Amino acid sequence: MTSATDHPSVLQRPLSPDTVVVLGLGPVGSVAALALAQRGIPVLALEAAHEQYADPLESRASTFHPPTLEMLDELGVTEELLDTGLRAPRYQYRDRRAGVVADFDLAVLAEETRYPFRLQSEQSNLVRIIRERLLQIPHVQVVVGADVVGVRPLPDGIGLSVRTGEDVHLVDAPWVLAADGANSVARRDLDIGFDGTTYEERFLVASTTTELADLLPDLAYVNYVSDPQEWLVLLRTPRHWRVLFPIPDGTDLDQARDPADVARRLQDVAAHPPGYDVTHTTLYNVHQRVAATFRAGHLLLAGDAAHINNPLGGMGMNSGIHDAIAAVRALHDTIGGAADSLDEYATTRRHVAMTYIQQATHRNWQLMQERDPAVRQQHHDKLRRTAADPVAAREYLRDAAMLTSFRATLPTGSPGPR
Repeated sequence: MTSATDHPSVLQRPLSPDTVVVLGLGPVGSVAALALAQRGIPVLALEAAHEQYADPLESRASTFHPPTLEMLDELGVTEELLDTGLRAPRYQYRDRRAGVVADFDLAVLAEETRYPFRLQSEQSNLVRIIRERLLQIPHVQVVVGADVVGVRPLPDGIGLSVRTGEDVHLVDAPWVLAADGANSVARRDLDIGFDGTTYEERFLVASTTTELADLLPDLAYVNYVSDPQEWLVLLRTPRHWRVLFPIPDGTDLDQARDPADVARRLQDVAAHPPGYDVTHTTLYNVHQRVAATFRAGHLLLAGDAAHINNPLGGMGMNSGIHDAIAAVRALHDTIGGAADSLDEYATTRRHVAMTYIQQATHRNWQLMQERDPAVRQQHHDKLRRTAADPVAAREYLRDAAMLTSFRATLPTGSPGPR
């Protein structure tokens, strides 16, 4: 089988008029490249530093929601991905002092999806699985170490300046799907606005191999822990527990990143006299931003290039993968001459980002750190009532599991997941 990994010299060859150039091979770009290839569309995938997505120790996305697993199943990926992760049918809202507030079970969605659970698996597993498949597809060309440093509109395409080593190649791309992240060169060079806000506090993600389930009774694999002083998130992955803390503005950042300081803070979560084994820490700024448009001529934005949000609810990577699938459908229709669906993609997916993802994630953050005792009590009481009512729980989980936002972009008449 012809290898799909090419020497940078491939950038010097003219591209066929139906080729789609994918910028970035993170989870969003990887899914887009595979989906395009499976539809018979030639793909040139450019990745500056692929290893950044493939490191399992990196504290990146690790939750796959039911509709995302449905989409990946259509690509033939889900079965292998399931073997890399933990199925999490339950997740909890907890209070830092009082314990479990509400326990939600995704099993109530069993009639609506083949995957009534979250899959906890590092995004590096998905990237690796897809990368191996791309290497076996002759009409896919992957160039790693290809840094896109310039993007410009052309009358019938998009011009790319691509650096490999000391060389800069000029590539005339008929079509581009830009999944090049929050600092997207495509979005910057095409002067697409990226309005929104940046939180004053930073988020600290730490990994520990200490088994938290032995220390906190009835702990689920996914836990949102509210507290007026220091809320947190506890997520189980196959390798470790991942803990997310807010870091107030003005904090000594070097100290916050120090594993010894994190281990000390974890003692306040659950006492563990032998001490915590903290294997990794990452500190990052948190934004809520959406691009002014998801389309510029023959280029579509997807994933973090199009919208970024806080990680509460695990919607970032998942919504980006949903973007990728919707963008591929639009490109396939447009290239094939069936219809120009690119504007529909841009409008619909931007609406989903604004109406579902941005609002839901920001609301999650507000509720987690609420300080007013009366408001906190009202929220906890509502969660308890919702979790106890199967009908209300099902409706709530449709939103939380992203089935509602997923269905908002299905073609008319599509039955949706099953």
